[in-house]
Amino acid sequence: MTVNVQAFYRATDPGVALFINNAEIDKKYYIDFSPVRGGQVIKKLKKTILWSEGRPTCQLFTGHIGCGKSTELLRLKQQLEAEKFHVVYVDSTNNLHKDDVDITDILLNIVQEVSKSLESWKKLNLNEPIKFKAILKRAAELLQTEIEISPQMELSLGIAKITAQAKKNDRTHTKLRNFFESRTGDIIESINQELIKPANKKLRQHGKQGLVVIADNLDRIKSVAKDWGIPQPEYLFVDRGEELMSLDCHLIYTIPLALTFSDDYPILAQQFNKEVNLLPMVATHLRDGSEFTQGMELVRQLVLARAFPELSAQKRLAKVKEIFDTQETLDYLCCISGGHVRDVLRIVNEAIMEEDKLPISRDSIDKVIKIFRNQRRKAIDDKQWELLRRVVKTQTAAGDEGYKMLIRSMFVFEYRDDEGSWFDVNPLLKDAPELNVN
Repeated sequence: MTVNVQAFYRATDPGVALFINNAEIDKKYYIDFSPVRGGQVIKKLKKTILWSEGRPTCQLFTGHIGCGKSTELLRLKQQLEAEKFHVVYVDSTNNLHKDDVDITDILLNIVQEVSKSLESWKKLNLNEPIKFKAILKRAAELLQTEIEISPQMELSLGIAKITAQAKKNDRTHTKLRNFFESRTGDIIESINQELIKPANKKLRQHGKQGLVVIADNLDRIKSVAKDWGIPQPEYLFVDRGEELMSLDCHLIYTIPLALTFSDDYPILAQQFNKEVNLLPMVATHLRDGSEFTQGMELVRQLVLARAFPELSAQKRLAKVKEIFDTQETLDYLCCISGGHVRDVLRIVNEAIMEEDKLPISRDSIDKVIKIFRNQRRKAIDDKQWELLRRVVKTQTAAGDEGYKMLIRSMFVFEYRDDEGSWFDVNPLLKDAPELNVN
């Protein structure tokens, strides 16, 4: 059966994580990369929760943007739900402005999504959060709006109305933030006493093991300096980390990968009592530059599964030429991506548009890669090229503020093997003349 080019284009949409809309179909698209990522990271997150004996846990999770964190976390959500947990997935991109985030922004976003999830389960019959609604009512009065926070109003709707009003202008947003920040302790206490603890009790009465909150996409928070000079990620997760840990349920927060290169990282790890869980890139080559056969096989399947989800891995390989003009074109795509899941799909997606039909030619892949390479080269200054040349020579990235920028901009990828972490320049840049190390 011929592959429909439009259906394949939709299936390779790089902006859609798996397990969001149709879990049954997405299971067929999913490729388990854990054997080539250097460890069972998601399994560790899950075990920490399962083995906690009911005590709240707080874990941090990171990796390059686009490496598949959201897909893995949504899959973890399914697995925990199978273990009888009530899991609330919070997409932080929906309500947070990544250039300017404060602790109460994160907390209110979590409360909004948790309360919305619990409100949909009517039989829980939770009591009215009187203290928390009183805080919202005072916020509404401060803003001098017509918003009425009544006992009948669902908590999630009340938060949504208040935050929507705050987004109308910077002055209103600042006024509301100052109001909530001065009451952070009261907010956390009321969240725990009026929402989370009662919810956990009622959930267990209905056969659940408790509440888990997964706060995703906080890794996209920008590393802009706050007014007092501290970078935003360090401020949120180091200076204010204790408050993020204070909710009485299982918590998983994604954090910017560059934080693991910060001088404050030891403080971060000690404060959260655990090392940060890293989802590294999918290795398609080894430290010595030779091809990593197992990694290449899995990245091939990432692409082919989007065209042939019903077929076995072996049968998909027999149909490569229905999608690409040659096996070599697919292999080149896998290598040039560096194992970056979203970039693989982006290149395929753009090449489909370029070609306008199947199979995709090497020429179309080359055109897309040239565009991507030129876009990245324009963003690199002389100092960064020097650091990139050093990465090529040493396969390390540490001890310089510039490396945080290289990681954040995905000019450098982190991989893991049995020896630990190693680094390499994004293959999209490897043909750049500026990388000549001779």
